[in-house]
Amino acid sequence: MNKLLIIPLILGLLFLVDWYVYNGISVLLRNSTETAKNILKYVYWGITAITFVTILVYNFGNPDWFKGSSRSLIFTGIFINYFSKLFGVLFLLVDDIVRLGKWVASQFSNPEPTGGGNKITRSDFLVKTAVVAGSVPFLAMSWGIISGAHDYRIRRKTVYLSNLPKAFDDIKIGQLSDIHSGSFFNKTAVQGGIDLFMKEKPDLAFFTGDLVNNETKEVEDYINIFNKVKAPLGVYSTTGNHDYGDYKNWSSQKAKVQNFENLKEAHRLMGYDLLMNENRIIEESGEKLAILGVENWGAGRFAKYGKLDEAYKGSEEAATKLLLSHDPSHWDAQVKPNHPDIDLMFAGHTHGFQFGVELGDFQWSPSQYAYKQWAGLYSENDQHLYVNRGFGYIGYPGRVGMPPEITIITLKRKA
Repeated sequence: MNKLLIIPLILGLLFLVDWYVYNGISVLLRNSTETAKNILKYVYWGITAITFVTILVYNFGNPDWFKGSSRSLIFTGIFINYFSKLFGVLFLLVDDIVRLGKWVASQFSNPEPTGGGNKITRSDFLVKTAVVAGSVPFLAMSWGIISGAHDYRIRRKTVYLSNLPKAFDDIKIGQLSDIHSGSFFNKTAVQGGIDLFMKEKPDLAFFTGDLVNNETKEVEDYINIFNKVKAPLGVYSTTGNHDYGDYKNWSSQKAKVQNFENLKEAHRLMGYDLLMNENRIIEESGEKLAILGVENWGAGRFAKYGKLDEAYKGSEEAATKLLLSHDPSHWDAQVKPNHPDIDLMFAGHTHGFQFGVELGDFQWSPSQYAYKQWAGLYSENDQHLYVNRGFGYIGYPGRVGMPPEITIITLKRKA
């Protein structure tokens, strides 16, 4: 739809939400001083004016004025503002519907006259409830940015493999996924996450894709942080759906191709062995462990660059095979039916929706309605899948109930 039509329509709807909520809040201040009322008016409508100007400039001016993490924070602020107000609107509507019902009923009855007459006013209780209802998502999502975005948590799992060679028994693997460097706004906190990872002293380190959001230049300022990831047996990586530049309008196909070449160079500069539909064999005491890595392959609408059969070639003799594949839907679609001897697949992609509830064994997130395997360890017969909840974030620059993850998996021989 044409921007000249859709943007004014959106602004009109936002104005109605603002007007409706403002009138509700004004009820709570009806007995306040004129100064308090004026402060509310100017601050409230000042925020609305700034929001509208931002939306107009972004859509009809130069969108490049809003770059990287600044753009993300600005538009997240706008989203949180109106998302929270919608919760308040629901309760205000209930109050107005009740008042309307009372007014209609009064037209068919003959109430006893009173000295001052009956004036239908909003219920203070419902108005206050509306304010509280709007405050809860506002505070939760704001706290998710301030605290949750970089609240790195170590998730530990032990996976037992029946065919794990003795030479690799008790090997420790550290996994990072979904860095999304274009979203970061706190470089010091990111460095803290990598320091936490390195304190675990993994034998192997894996990165399972989505180094950037849209283009490789996003990671340039973070190469000197992520190149601190080291492991005695190597650091291996693969690509995710965001790494190909598919979500950006490029000036030419040549520019897009060069961007991906730059991405591969970024992996090299960080010291990551990028596996592009290929494998590496690690040999200890004459025993072999294969690490396979495929380009992004996702069921449904996501890009299918991965070639699992190519990555598999040459790994047949390895007793244990570990696969790096960004999208967990790959496990059911190709890995299990076509390669039952791939013991463990490492994935990411879902971010756990950056929102959820995890209490003990109970897990819930909207992510589960899109992905059968969305966070943690999954096992079927002798095959396993681990889905990392992501190191970074995209869109909403925070996390609520789904903190960023550093995975530590220990492999043990199954008795």
